[in-house]
Amino acid sequence: MKSRFPMSGEVTCHTDEPREIHLKRQQSSMMRNLAKIPLFSLLLCFASICFLHAQTSSQPEVITIDANAPAHRFPHYWEQMFGSGRAILSLRESYRHDLREVKQATGFQFVRFHAIFHDEVGVYREDAAGHPIYNFSYVDQIYDGLLANQVKPFVELSFMPHQLASNPNAVHAFWYKQNVSPPKDYAKWDAMIAAFANHLIERYGIDEVSSWYFEVWNEPNIDFWVGEPKQATYWELYDHTARALKGVNSHLRVGGPATAQAAWVDAFIRHCAAQHVPVDFVSTHVYGNDLPQDVFGTSEPISREHMVCRAVKKVHDQIQASSNPTLPLIWSEYNASYKNEPEITDSTYMGPWLADTVRQCDGLVDVMSYWSFSDVFEEQGVVQTPFYGGYGLIAADGIPKPAYVAFELLHKLGDQRVTVDSDSALLTRREDGSLELALWNYGQPGKTASAKIFSLHFANTNVQRATVWRVDKDHSDARKTYKELGEPRYPTQEQIGQLRDAAALTPPSILTIQDQTMTVEVPAEGLAVIDLR
Repeated sequence: MKSRFPMSGEVTCHTDEPREIHLKRQQSSMMRNLAKIPLFSLLLCFASICFLHAQTSSQPEVITIDANAPAHRFPHYWEQMFGSGRAILSLRESYRHDLREVKQATGFQFVRFHAIFHDEVGVYREDAAGHPIYNFSYVDQIYDGLLANQVKPFVELSFMPHQLASNPNAVHAFWYKQNVSPPKDYAKWDAMIAAFANHLIERYGIDEVSSWYFEVWNEPNIDFWVGEPKQATYWELYDHTARALKGVNSHLRVGGPATAQAAWVDAFIRHCAAQHVPVDFVSTHVYGNDLPQDVFGTSEPISREHMVCRAVKKVHDQIQASSNPTLPLIWSEYNASYKNEPEITDSTYMGPWLADTVRQCDGLVDVMSYWSFSDVFEEQGVVQTPFYGGYGLIAADGIPKPAYVAFELLHKLGDQRVTVDSDSALLTRREDGSLELALWNYGQPGKTASAKIFSLHFANTNVQRATVWRVDKDHSDARKTYKELGEPRYPTQEQIGQLRDAAALTPPSILTIQDQTMTVEVPAEGLAVIDLR
């Protein structure tokens, strides 16, 4: 490797001298000549030395890969479920294309979306006399499409049909204008829930539907619910819904409170216990850029890379301390950002962020649902350009993002996690006994950072070969090609093909291990997953 230095041309490493000694010798020689240099040149030289030091002085991180180290079960909790755009979008071929792609990459089993009761799905209306009329035609098409692709619904029971709403003007700011008020008549709400559940069982059978989850509403602690007071009126909604579902069949699984910012869980469990209301799981949400004040009630600074798993641990501990400590925890929404930030969700930043989130949250949660699997998504309106910071793993026109490739790589990890002393590594064992190692270099978006060197030393294993897959700025990052194409708002079919090719998983490299030692370099915002055999 060469570093540019303005006063002396190229600084190169001699083959007969360690790199660190060579650099120190070069810097020492330059310092001896500083007295001969005018002040302006002196300052330039000093700045250059600092730059060279910053780029090269970090020592390799030494990691021992010990096949006999303690290990524990490592279920792939991060890839069992994904969120998506609202219910009606699942009828689009573009949605189903992306569903199949993510299914192939991760094998995920459940999908969650909003608005199965939105008027556009047509479930509920009333006749002139106010009698309910149900129509499950689109519901069937929606769920048939998921099941045909071996994906089950995680049924979020929302939002309020217009003619059942207590406040027809309580319209949310999302582009599709869902109603977020309580029902005007709980008897009619209960009857709709019962009719909905009965229809699902008649169509798909109780064995199938009892393997689904039913989650009551979405984020009632913020602007997705206008009942007042929020918590008490949500308890009322939950109680009615849970009892209506269980009244149809006791095997149906129901839970909540589906809150934003990891809120209300301890109070929710206490309420259900005190009122003897059925609850089969707990669900809640958090995003990497949520504020500590909102999640923890503190001004303590918590970085984006730590927020999600800090919140998961908070809720995990609340469940453990409750009267029902065995309740499953389903984190039904999370991402690095709830905003549209292209430098975050569209970028290679997501590789290290996801890997480190998987490392930190291990053992604290049963299922985590990344929001979302596709940018076939219209909460802010119709998508206007492929890379706008959408939540999805796949951009418009079926273009995979680095986050998609990161999930594809992390899927390779084994189902046993082996202890390793590093905050930038995950070591796992697969069923065939091979080791899978993830390494990453966490970088801050928009900031220059150097590559990270890992020096791997193998113990109690005879590893001969390493197969390395990568996602970083030089591997599987379509945005680089997108910029080269001039960032077209509406790419042509030829350009779409180029972008998909650039986004595809790059073929792996093969590294030979000598004397049970290997060095791996990972660039900033890079993730590498290594098969060791």
